Amino acid sequence: MQPRNMSMSGVVDLAAVKAAQEAKSKAEQSRAEAARQGGGGGAVTPASLVIDVDEAGFEQDVLQRSTEVPVVIDFWAEWCEPCKQLSPVLERLAVEYNGRFVLAKIDVDANQMLMQQFGVQGIPAVFAVVAGQALPLFQGAAAEAQIRGTLDQLVQVAEQRFGLTGLTVDGDAEPVGVTEPEMPAGPYDALLEAAVQALDAGDFGGAVQAYKNVLTDDPGNTEAKLGLAQAELLHRVQGLDPQQVRKDAAEKPGDVRAQIAGADLDLVGGHVEDAFGRLIDTVRRTAGDDRDAVRLRLLELFEVVGADDPRVVGARRALARALF
Repeated sequence: MQPRNMSMSGVVDLAAVKAAQEAKSKAEQSRAEAARQGGGGGAVTPASLVIDVDEAGFEQDVLQRSTEVPVVIDFWAEWCEPCKQLSPVLERLAVEYNGRFVLAKIDVDANQMLMQQFGVQGIPAVFAVVAGQALPLFQGAAAEAQIRGTLDQLVQVAEQRFGLTGLTVDGDAEPVGVTEPEMPAGPYDALLEAAVQALDAGDFGGAVQAYKNVLTDDPGNTEAKLGLAQAELLHRVQGLDPQQVRKDAAEKPGDVRAQIAGADLDLVGGHVEDAFGRLIDTVRRTAGDDRDAVRLRLLELFEVVGADDPRVVGARRALARALF
């Protein structure tokens, strides 16, 4: 899988050296002022490294905070299944990085203005704000190794160009999200956890097998069905050349395999409606086995997004019109 990662060298392109120096100076002034008022230099708890942010608190929680530490923004929604895979990884890494960045979670359904201001086209979408400057990081699902690489570059740029060395974390405080389970583990919890760990490690083939192991004994397991659909999608696109796939899909509208691969890539990139529209248009142009292959792939992508998603509901109606 190839998420659309930004290059950290883009900081120079976005702000230019002069703007970076001005931002660094402003950040230093803000930290000095906070120190004079007794608000700087104190240790924070691990729980404060992951925060929910809305439009009312954005100025203070993100913009002002970004003068002390890089703020990574996770745009998500409750109905977004890929978000449910990505968000826990980002939350865990925020604690693991121990104050080198703060994670701000923004629910796009409740904060449409912020979504528009950042130009978010699909979710999950991840941005960073450093010394008041917004930087796009990646959109769509991503393997943990790729996320770590992006965060490492972000932290390095924040320190070298803006003088942001992060926050001091209270080592005696209880880490965020660390609680003992109150209920005994279910019969498939270990297998499901193994699948999630495989996804986090970028071992999509291993995740596919782990979910299939659950479904062998429990064919109706909802979590395993959803996880399998997501893992199979990520496994399919892992070895693709995105540039070549998009070229083939654009130049060969009648090529069923090219359109199916293009739709997979669209969905992984967060372009849900584009993926659905591409396959529905292909259904209209095809017949027989080709049409059936496209229809089945579309149904698989419905599973990835979730049956209750309004885009799935609309696409099902469009598919029915295309078929009948």
